[in-house]
Amino acid sequence: MAGYRRTERGAEVMMRDHVEVDGVDGQRLTDRLGRPVEDLRVSLTDRCNLRCRYCMPREIFGPDHAFLEREELLSFEELTRVLRVFVDLGVSKLRLTGGEPLLRRDLPDLIAMLAALDGVDDIALTTNGILLPRLAPELKEAGLERITVSLDALDDETFRAVADTPLSVQAVLAGVDAALAAGLTPVKVNAVLQRGVNDDQAEALAGWARDTGVTLRFIEFMDVGTTNGWVRDKVVPAAELVERIKARWPIEPVAPGRTGEVAERYRYLDGVGEVGIVASVTRPFCRTCNRARLSAIGELYTCLFAASGHDLRAVVRDGADDAALRDTIAAIWSARTDRASELRAEGGLSGPRVEMSYIGG
Repeated sequence: MAGYRRTERGAEVMMRDHVEVDGVDGQRLTDRLGRPVEDLRVSLTDRCNLRCRYCMPREIFGPDHAFLEREELLSFEELTRVLRVFVDLGVSKLRLTGGEPLLRRDLPDLIAMLAALDGVDDIALTTNGILLPRLAPELKEAGLERITVSLDALDDETFRAVADTPLSVQAVLAGVDAALAAGLTPVKVNAVLQRGVNDDQAEALAGWARDTGVTLRFIEFMDVGTTNGWVRDKVVPAAELVERIKARWPIEPVAPGRTGEVAERYRYLDGVGEVGIVASVTRPFCRTCNRARLSAIGELYTCLFAASGHDLRAVVRDGADDAALRDTIAAIWSARTDRASELRAEGGLSGPRVEMSYIGG
């Protein structure tokens, strides 16, 4: 029989005997909508050195906020064990996130451990870029393959307002340069646009990306969590962005490179790279979503907009063997029915949702 118990942070952990689960023992693991688990985003910390308004507003994540204690975090050995089981179940792409993942001490050691896992095709990392000038070469040497840097504006005034920081945008641009110099390519840059906040930066960011040789992806402002002040009127729709970019540089759509690719890709007709748009709000892609998410303390989330996760740390620390851990993960994924962005389009999302800074974007 399968059952659940509630942990102190509200996550569910499955308490079950060993049973056969569809998708295990040589079969492809899929959820209730036929979606495989192939891409795992792993949060390493809930801390960050910026306070971007759409992610960690300072009035919520201020000096009195209770961040995770170090002993709560999965150790590198625990992480590697859990991720090895995910790889056995079909995951081939790993993306390290946060918070700000470069704040996690001895991060190159973890990357080296993950790079040694048989079956991992891609290890990437998403960062605000500020610590890259110091860490990029060591990350590359450890086995990191690609990097994505978050950058929402090119002028200092807008950048400082969005990121709520006294730093100059040059701190991020230096990180992009360091990633390129270290060979962490292709370097991608994510920009979250908000109407009336930084939507006037779109063309400038696209031109800079073309000149710099990085791939820019615009992301529609999403209602991840419940603290970022999301309203639909602040969303800059993908269709509008396509027309704005096309008016400056002719573009044409590019076919997806793989199933589950979230960015709509467009090629510049003059041959100078491409631009992407992640349209989670106006063009939901739930039906092809193959992403699972793991919090820094080992909670498995099956959707970016979930209210709570499933506590795998308890399974690991209670002494379960790999077979039991594998069964637990497989049972959670095979029961998955998430399609939050479609539900938003049908009538809106309600109730509590995990914060982006806790689970990664």
